[in-house]
Amino acid sequence: MKTKILVTGAAGFIGCETCLKLIQRGYFVVGIDNLNDYYPVSLKKDRLARLNHELFHFEHCDLADKPKLESLFEKYHFDRVIHLAAQAGVRYSLENPQAYIDSNITGFLNILECIRKYPVEHLVYASSSSVYGRNTSTPFKTSDITEKPSSLYAATKKSNELMAETYHHLFQINATGLRFFTVYGPWGRPDMAPWLFAQAISTEKPIKVFNNGNMKRDFTYIDDIIEGVIQVSEVGSKNSKSEHRVYNIGRGEPIPLLRFIELLEDNLGKKAIKNFLPMQQGDVEITWADTVDLERDIGYTPRVRLEEGIANFIHWFKSYQSK
Repeated sequence: MKTKILVTGAAGFIGCETCLKLIQRGYFVVGIDNLNDYYPVSLKKDRLARLNHELFHFEHCDLADKPKLESLFEKYHFDRVIHLAAQAGVRYSLENPQAYIDSNITGFLNILECIRKYPVEHLVYASSSSVYGRNTSTPFKTSDITEKPSSLYAATKKSNELMAETYHHLFQINATGLRFFTVYGPWGRPDMAPWLFAQAISTEKPIKVFNNGNMKRDFTYIDDIIEGVIQVSEVGSKNSKSEHRVYNIGRGEPIPLLRFIELLEDNLGKKAIKNFLPMQQGDVEITWADTVDLERDIGYTPRVRLEEGIANFIHWFKSYQSK
């Protein structure tokens, strides 16, 4: 009997790549997504087209639709859940806060309630480096205080960790939260810096460089992230007792924003027109993951350096844009 895994957010950047890798490893995967229009649905459908396989089944489902979600749990009796669906984006949370409550809070509650009713071996869910908010101590450790979020998005992700801890305590749900650090790579999101900047540079339009370029990000390549997610899922499912753990998952190397832009310029063969601006509301100056715990517990080792990752992204970007 093949292990059955539910992946939420299957049409998303990280979700699609997770589904692909799980299929390659012989798991049966049910992917769900609500295909919302936060960014072009055409990109989400192009990602889903890559998942055409007998070991994959897609269901159009909104996490807020609890009856539909429950029917899937009842039908498949999943062994594991990898919960990656969320309303993403720090800046958009300033414009449409309700979307974050509906998806990130209500949606996650519905996942937890379904698992309570139809138990699984292990739940892996996406948290975010945003939970560190106005924390100034670096690198960011999971033991750091995370009570000062800089955005509603960050607050919803911190809430997810608290909700998972509560359900673990009350109902012995075995769960692991992963705080993702600036994931990038082929098939990424068009609202994130790699795509926004590549698009602008290639069409000779200005890019917005916030905080006058005095920013650092722990850019983490998609392949390293996916390997970590699946390793966590597999190791956690073998636990003899229920636990709730939270890990950082990142490269562990803060890169200056201007260096990141230089690499895009090099790979595109064009110089960026930089529009230097003050720090944007809800943003933070630096992200930097301490991944010692993840390395110790599951052997997580990020392998792709930014130079290689950006080259891969731009190669894909040019190909996708020329379709």
